[in-house]
Amino acid sequence: MVQVVVLGAGLGGTIMAYELRDALGKQHKIAVVNKGSRYSFVPSNPWVAVGWRDRAATEVDLVPVLKARDIALYPQGAQRVHPAEKRIELTDGTSIAYDYLVIATGPELAFDEIEGLGPEGFTQSVCHIDHALSAKTAFDKLVANPGPVIIGAVQGASCFGPAYEFTFILDKALRDAKVRDRVPMTFVTSEPYIGHLGLDGVGDTKGLLESEMRQHHIKWICNAKVDKVEAGTMHVSEFAEDGSVKQTHALPKVYSMMLPAFRGVPAVIGIEGLTNPRGFIVVDKHQRNPKFPEVFGIGVCVAIPPMGKTPVPVGVPKTGFMIESMVTATAHNIKRLVDGAEPNAEGTWNAVCLADFGDSGVAFVAQPQIPPRNVNWSSSGKWVHAAKVGFEKYFLHKIRSGKSEPFYEKLALQVLGIDKLKSIKIDGPKTPA
Repeated sequence: MVQVVVLGAGLGGTIMAYELRDALGKQHKIAVVNKGSRYSFVPSNPWVAVGWRDRAATEVDLVPVLKARDIALYPQGAQRVHPAEKRIELTDGTSIAYDYLVIATGPELAFDEIEGLGPEGFTQSVCHIDHALSAKTAFDKLVANPGPVIIGAVQGASCFGPAYEFTFILDKALRDAKVRDRVPMTFVTSEPYIGHLGLDGVGDTKGLLESEMRQHHIKWICNAKVDKVEAGTMHVSEFAEDGSVKQTHALPKVYSMMLPAFRGVPAVIGIEGLTNPRGFIVVDKHQRNPKFPEVFGIGVCVAIPPMGKTPVPVGVPKTGFMIESMVTATAHNIKRLVDGAEPNAEGTWNAVCLADFGDSGVAFVAQPQIPPRNVNWSSSGKWVHAAKVGFEKYFLHKIRSGKSEPFYEKLALQVLGIDKLKSIKIDGPKTPA
């Protein structure tokens, strides 16, 4: 009998535990270590921030779900991982040992790297449910006293989709409140162009998103480095292609939501051989750490190099399909190890994304996520909003029911009609489950 521990119970960690239980059966132990006992559906946070959802609608109590699947839960969270000892030190001073560990912590939000950034400073966030609820309070104040708004993503950010989503969701909410005409909006981003998304664009995302910005009367600044944020002003340096400062801006604001850069969480950052200098988990093509082969990494916490040099640092996103692919490959590979074989599954790292704009949206598919690609497709329309709502309902049902059924592969085939996107590829003959 082996014990597999999953560190983190977010989008990747929760379904990781489910897939491990399906792959390994009841004869092995599975445990989840998480800060708290509730799962929060982060993609709903832009809706929470304007009052279209609340906490109860987007959270799941994991205690009964994991108990029903015979998965242990340690809600005190991790203080430090000790990979040389195959042990996790918990925040209450106790420890849990493991035979295999899957790190799925997500990131730490690096608000402190820019003066005045974040909910404790002068900008809002949709990265966490608590942040989104705080943003809703600030939104109510904006409606009562309209003024300039800044939305975007700072230097080093690697998650741009929610910034675009929230821009247009906020636009819709302000139109519904009949105050949009008194709210000038500016999109500020480290991307070299609108629609880059950390992926050098997908299909015609540049044209589609620029068109949407124009139609909604939203100005933008690209190649932007946020220098500092004050109560009523955001100070931004706009860079030219050669890396020189093209222009500086002192942008007035009464409301702002800016996505931060990410880094590794304190429980793992600085462990030599496990993480890169930024604290992200180093993995090979099988999601396995080269120095500590009992450790795997999935999701946003995994180290991926940037697409290429840009005037302002831009990270690569870990999209939903990509995370789902990592999960499936990791479950397969741990099953192989338990059975005495070597890992042979690789995540395909494709991207299938639905960006909701409140009453419409943009969808894109990239196979693989990093170019050159075999599939490079994007589209827009009201159907994207409906699909995103359906995704939310489906995924929360999956979490509540303890199912590990993959979503993105099904979406690509049944909704978008693309039959080439597979979650994993196998180096050799597949071992029966």
